[in-house]
Amino acid sequence: MIPRYARPEMTEIWSAKSKFRIWFEIEAHACDAQAELGVIPKEAAKAVWERGDFDIDRIDEIERETKHDVIAFLTNLAEYVGEEARFVHQGMTSSDVLDTTLSVQLSRASDLLLAGLDRICDGLHKQALAHKYTPTIGRSHGIHAEPTSFGLKLAGFYAEFDRCRTRLAAARAEIATCAISGAVGTFAHIDPAVEAHVAEKMGLTIEPVSTQVIPRDRHAMFFSVLGVIASSVERLATEVRHLQRTEVREAEEYFSAGQKGSSAMPHKRNPVLTENLTGLARIVRAAVIPALENVALWHERDISHSSVERMFGPDATITLDFALARLASVIENLLIYPEAMQENLDQLGGLVHSQQVLLALTQKGCSREDAYIYVQRNAMRVWNEKKSYLPLLKEDSDIASYLSADALEALFDLDQHFRHVDTIFARVFPSA
Repeated sequence: MIPRYARPEMTEIWSAKSKFRIWFEIEAHACDAQAELGVIPKEAAKAVWERGDFDIDRIDEIERETKHDVIAFLTNLAEYVGEEARFVHQGMTSSDVLDTTLSVQLSRASDLLLAGLDRICDGLHKQALAHKYTPTIGRSHGIHAEPTSFGLKLAGFYAEFDRCRTRLAAARAEIATCAISGAVGTFAHIDPAVEAHVAEKMGLTIEPVSTQVIPRDRHAMFFSVLGVIASSVERLATEVRHLQRTEVREAEEYFSAGQKGSSAMPHKRNPVLTENLTGLARIVRAAVIPALENVALWHERDISHSSVERMFGPDATITLDFALARLASVIENLLIYPEAMQENLDQLGGLVHSQQVLLALTQKGCSREDAYIYVQRNAMRVWNEKKSYLPLLKEDSDIASYLSADALEALFDLDQHFRHVDTIFARVFPSA
């Protein structure tokens, strides 16, 4: 991934140095287990830990000849360990190292992503509480619908990202498996106790049936979850972008001193961060289909999945990590304009209370069909003549036969729409 959209903590997980260190630890822990079983001398296992090392340039040099990365690594490792290196990789196959390493990397990546989701949820929680009763207009199809609170908007996003966190925690558990089972996964040349030992040391669980590779349905689920999280990121980013439009301007990204919005138009304050997040979400979701296609491998194994994972494993996790951090910052620094929200709420002269009037008429004995006609015909006059809704309703003789002027005025009270805000908040934030 390009440095512009990468954070060092996540990038380090996918660095060559980190990868080879994990390879070394897997091999060294396997030697310890083999030594305990009496398969190799304990002195050999000790020598691996004491003298074992690697040189990335040297590994690359060897691989150019061998055309095999694991063999290149083992050859370089032997140059450091010496004679005892003949006991390294006993009964193992390359996939034991590669797949177990990928499990470690994805587990560590998950921990950073979970922390990113925690930060987003924390920011949404605080903003939702601060604007629990801030009136704003709810929109459907982009058109004014009925009043809501800005806090409820944010509570909905919180609930969504909380679900994302639950899914990712489950996906992390599912991906964190270890396979040290040898060729075609039969343990013909290595004891299952070695796998159990390596799994414990690397913070993984054992893969029940590895067939030489860890089944890729696990990876498909993992990257699918990342794709869902990316879509949630985009949904919130899109909301901010719409709210920042000049015609709306109910909220906007923080615009720092010295920031420039346009090379040509000095007045511009563009939603560049959330537009960027919309684009990054596409990159993360791009990993989902290849991950699903990787599930169907030939027989016990092939490596058609390998090149794909080497690309989208780092790209998807690095990109999503960056996106989560950026979105958290947007939430924490979001500029919110309650006055503009109220102005927009009032923009249609009270039309947003039409359902209140419709229901009140039915309660007073008017058929729903007639009530709809009475309410809508006055609403259309507001649209077409730019008049206020309440006076028109009061002047309508059909409506007046059911509802008094005072009764109509009472229906235009915003409190009706906030009656159950506490109930919804208690569902989303049980401890609040």
